[in-house]
Amino acid sequence: MKLVIVTTGIEKDTLERVKKKIMDAGNAAVISPNMSIGVNIYFKLCGEMAGLLKGYDAEIIELHHNKKKDAPSGTALKAAEIVSEKMGLKKIYGRQGLVGERPKNEIAIHSVRGGDIVGEHTLMFAGNNERLELTHRAQSRDAFASGALFAAKWVAKQKKGAYDMQDALGLK
Repeated sequence: MKLVIVTTGIEKDTLERVKKKIMDAGNAAVISPNMSIGVNIYFKLCGEMAGLLKGYDAEIIELHHNKKKDAPSGTALKAAEIVSEKMGLKKIYGRQGLVGERPKNEIAIHSVRGGDIVGEHTLMFAGNNERLELTHRAQSRDAFASGALFAAKWVAKQKKGAYDMQDALGLK
């Protein structure tokens, strides 16, 4: 069986059990928190930037429509995971109150909900006298559908295994 699985809000250990079941059954699957081709290139660039900007403060700001159930989004969590692994940072979720000086060893994810925003994710690296930002904006849900179709066509040609969109796009 060939599968495309979009994951959000799934704990890492649960995801590992799903991957093992797929492998044990001899199936092939592409598993990703987001199927957009642009978002998956964004993930790749997040890692590259994190490797180059180790002395900078990293933050993620994500925006979605006012009907979205989870916060932060699975896409924001994946980007934070990539950056935190490269830079050795602890993930936190927003800031409130008298929090004191910003610790150097953290990356915060800030979630905004409003209107009909399809999805926007910005990774910001702030240094002394400069700031770099990498942003992906989904203007339509068609971006997710076309990425899922791409993944389905790709996985149809694969042998058993648990893959992600980085594999499907040849980014590893």
